[in-house]
Formats: sequence, C-alpha cells, structure tokens
Amino acid sequence: MRSDTIPAIGLAIGGALGMAGTFVAGDALRETLWTIDGVAVVVAAALLTMKYQRLGNDLVAAGFLTFLAGESLLLAGNAAGLQASVPSYVGGIALWAAGLVMVSAQSTFALWIRLAALVAALLFTVSALMILWGAPLLPTSAPLPAIGYPFLVLTFIGWIWTLLKPER
Repeated sequence: MRSDTIPAIGLAIGGALGMAGTFVAGDALRETLWTIDGVAVVVAAALLTMKYQRLGNDLVAAGFLTFLAGESLLLAGNAAGLQASVPSYVGGIALWAAGLVMVSAQSTFALWIRLAALVAALLFTVSALMILWGAPLLPTSAPLPAIGYPFLVLTFIGWIWTLLKPER
C-alpha cells in the first residue's frame, strides 16, 4: 500500500460523511457521521503534515497542521449538538480557512484545487465573522456556512487526486 493511500482514504471518508451529516435530520446520526468524518480528516491531515514536512514544504505542512487543529475543534464540539457547538465551530472553521490558505499559497497543488480551497476559505471566514458579529448561524445553516462545504469537498477531491495520481 502506498503511503499516500491512507490520507486519501481519510479525506474521502471525511468528505463523504461530512456532507452526509450536513443533510441528515437526526441529531444522533449527524453527530455520528461528523465524528467519523472528523477522525478521518484529523488522521489524513496529520499524515499530510508529515509528508510535506519531509519534502521540505514547510508552509504546506503547517497549513495541514492548522487544518488539523481546526478539525479537532469541530470534533470537540460535535457531541454538544448544533447550538452548543457554535463556539468551537467558529474557531474550527476559522482555522480551516487559515489552513486552506496556507496549503494553497504555493503551487504544490494544481490551480483548480487551490482556487476551490480559497473559495472555501473565504466562505468559512465570512461565516465565522458573521457568527462573531451576532448572526444566528449553525453549522447546517444555508446559504452560509453550508455553501462552503462543497468547495471543501472539491478541495479534498483535488488533494486525493494529487496523492493518487501516478508519478511522472
């Protein structure tokens, strides 16, 4: 098994279950899906941090580490339910945004992947600021922050594609 397979699987699980959790009605099922999603993404981000650190790409490695910190905050608030998780959610998506910008700041990934990540980062930043300024947004609120999730999943797909594409 290639060393990039495990982070690719973690990102795939995270993207699929994260999106699924956004659309389910039941609290217990949503919290379960988001917990599995969060653990998978934390594992993937940890492995990607190590990979890019070993390659000498410190900014990308630090970006994945920052993303990991954000995902950990989201994971920590998950079991509290939607309303009670908002404080950790704001911190988590703010760190997601910072991590996405850091990973995308260099040309390590294809332009389309970096653009998807930057759109997600912008949407999560706006969502975090709106919540901080008193907007009654939940992690499942639409259009914000929910519109940011497809861009995040598109970024995950790009990262997976990069990890699994044959070496040239």
